[in-house]
Amino acid sequence: MLFDPASLKYDANGLIPCIAQDHETGEVLMMAWMNAASLARTLESGNLTYRSRSRAAFWAKGETSGHVQRLVELRVDCDRDCLLALVTQAGPACHTNRRSCFYTALRDGDEVEVVTPMA
Repeated sequence: MLFDPASLKYDANGLIPCIAQDHETGEVLMMAWMNAASLARTLESGNLTYRSRSRAAFWAKGETSGHVQRLVELRVDCDRDCLLALVTQAGPACHTNRRSCFYTALRDGDEVEVVTPMA
């Protein structure tokens, strides 16, 4: 079956969440938003391109930092309203210089930093 981006369920702003996951380790790296155009750019280039809500512009991951996400496989969830990008990540995924944006855990009512910035 040929993939049809129009079959995805975008929100009222034309966006769909995309979770980036390391394709080798399974580690969840980050979540960002895509629209149909950023998805098309991603599929065409093989590098993850997101849609920045705050800047209302495309955001090619690693464009300025060099921390590029290279697409290995794109998956669509059962409701077609969320994407999972299996990626090869160069350097940290998070703007805080951490491997993952999910570096805070809730443990016994406390927030605990579980991922430190990369050297």
